[in-house]
Amino acid sequence: MSTTKLRKAVFPVAGFGTRFLPATKAMPKELLPIVDKPLIKYAVEEAIAAGIDTLIFVTGRNKRAIEDHFDNNQELEMALRGKGKHAQADMVKNILPPGVECIFVRQPEQLGLGHAVLCAERAVGGDPFAVLLADDFLTFDGAGITRDLVDGFDRTGKTQLSVMEVSGPGISNYGVIVPGAQPGSVAGLVEKPSPEAAPSNLASIGRYVLTPDIFDILRDQPPGAGGEIQLADAINVQAARGDVEAVTMNGRRFDCGSVEGYLDAIMHVADGRRSLRT
Repeated sequence: MSTTKLRKAVFPVAGFGTRFLPATKAMPKELLPIVDKPLIKYAVEEAIAAGIDTLIFVTGRNKRAIEDHFDNNQELEMALRGKGKHAQADMVKNILPPGVECIFVRQPEQLGLGHAVLCAERAVGGDPFAVLLADDFLTFDGAGITRDLVDGFDRTGKTQLSVMEVSGPGISNYGVIVPGAQPGSVAGLVEKPSPEAAPSNLASIGRYVLTPDIFDILRDQPPGAGGEIQLADAINVQAARGDVEAVTMNGRRFDCGSVEGYLDAIMHVADGRRSLRT
């Protein structure tokens, strides 16, 4: 059982969002709306629901708008109140709950997800932390998969991976769990195997809880696939020591890194809003 409270989350948001050009030429992909709320806001709310109060954004060029979104905007708030739009003014004022802190660090060069996580080392310190990839838009019952990962870490103190069941050829689009000897344990990750070679039907998705020793592994790790520092390679080192567990997601995933998945997410949220009105 871990005695360290997990309070920090890292959001890697430095990517160019090239699949959404020209929309993302000057606007961060993470601020594209799912109906009336930016994509990144859903991930932030999921982290806060898991008890996290320190949000660390790993940004790049042209991502200043993310910082502006989570900052105070007294001018806008006053303008709304002057027009009697108090509900909207309260929404602007309460973009984050009291006591939640935002930290922004720069990834000077895009060298992979592992490198983005390593850029957050100074802000994270020696604490365990969550990683949330906003491209993975998740719907769920209860507080969400990040809460489940935090609960798993609290029980065992081990790195936690979120997984979902995938069958058929689609398994080749994911990192796939190699099950360990004990229920829920992970012996390794295999990146994008053929369906015939997949070690299981459990695909890793964009939510993690990591122990701080991951930084030492990443720092000494040679580049992997694509010449980048891969987070999966570092997790495999932990898994070889028996220090990784998997938690199955209790909801649905939309890949908002693709235009098709993004549109599917919008339709899903919009349909849910309509059903509430009928």
